[in-house]
Parts: sequence; structure tokens; C-alpha cells
Amino acid sequence: MSWLSLGLALFLSIHLTRAVMPRWRDAQIARMGEKGWKGFYTVVSLLGFVLIVWGYSQARLETVALWPRIPGMNHAAAALMLVALVLMAAAYVPRNHFKAKLQHPMTLAVKVWAFAHLLANNSLADVMLFGSFLVWSILVFRAARRRPAPVLPAPTAAGTATTVVIGVALWVLIAFWLHAAWLGVAPLGR
Repeated sequence: MSWLSLGLALFLSIHLTRAVMPRWRDAQIARMGEKGWKGFYTVVSLLGFVLIVWGYSQARLETVALWPRIPGMNHAAAALMLVALVLMAAAYVPRNHFKAKLQHPMTLAVKVWAFAHLLANNSLADVMLFGSFLVWSILVFRAARRRPAPVLPAPTAAGTATTVVIGVALWVLIAFWLHAAWLGVAPLGR
């Protein structure tokens, strides 16, 4: 669990700097320069990510169950993941109604992803991983909503339809193949 904890601390703390320590972040950018800060940010993020993956895989070898699994929660999580993947697509597809209305769909996607996985999983490692990302997404979303709203181009039906199609396609790919191939867990219990 130590590697998972360290990875989460590195990854999430560097991703929280804009939300909770904007002055410190600005001072680092002024000191290092924009490229220097981005390089530092990238290295810390990648190191944290690698440690999260390694630590979580190690923690799964010695599962500490915190409560009994609740039947049907994997299907509830799969349904929520459809929402999360549409929101994730909305962060990248231009001129869609989701981004125009919600302004921060990627942060909301992480929030839904984390909550869905907390529903379906019951181990200490799961609570550490997904609970940390849920708290992170709540803090970042709250901070982002306090900043002036970005000016976005007017949404279109085509942008929104493209967002939904990409989100659904990603969901099908992950739910029926990638999740099991990468993680050894079939979300819909095939």
C-alpha cells in the first residue's frame, strides 16, 4: 500500500496545485519558466501514475475486503461509466452541449468514474484509489467553478451527437474488451 499511497500523493498533489495553491504554482512558473514548470509537472505526474499502477497491482495481490460485495453494483457501475465516458468525450469534442452547459466535463467524468468504481469494489486499495480521485475531482471542480467561465463557441447538434457516439463507442470497447484485457476483470461478468 505504500507505493499506492506515494503514487496518489505525487499524482494528485501536483494536479491540485492550480486549485488549492495557485500562488505557489504561479511562483514556480515564474521561477522555472513555463516549459520548466510543464516539464516538472509532467515528470511528477508520470512518476505518480507509475507508482499508482504498480502500488494498486501489488495491493490487489493481498486484498483487504472492507465489506461484502453487493450484488448488481458492477452493473450500476457500468451504467455510470457510460455517463463518465460521454463526459470525457465532451472534454475533447468541440462545440458540444455537455461542455457548454457543464464547463468542466473531464473533472465530472473523473468524479463519476471514481464513484462508479467505489460502488463496484470493496477493498482497501479500491477505497484508497477511487476515493482519492473522488475527493480530488470534487476539490478541482469546486475551484474551477469559482474561476470565470471560459468563453466557448456555440454548441451544435453535430458536436453533441459526435460526443455521444464517441462516448458510447469507448464504453463498448472498454466494457466488453479492454477492461478485461488490461485489468483481468470483466465489468459485466461475462
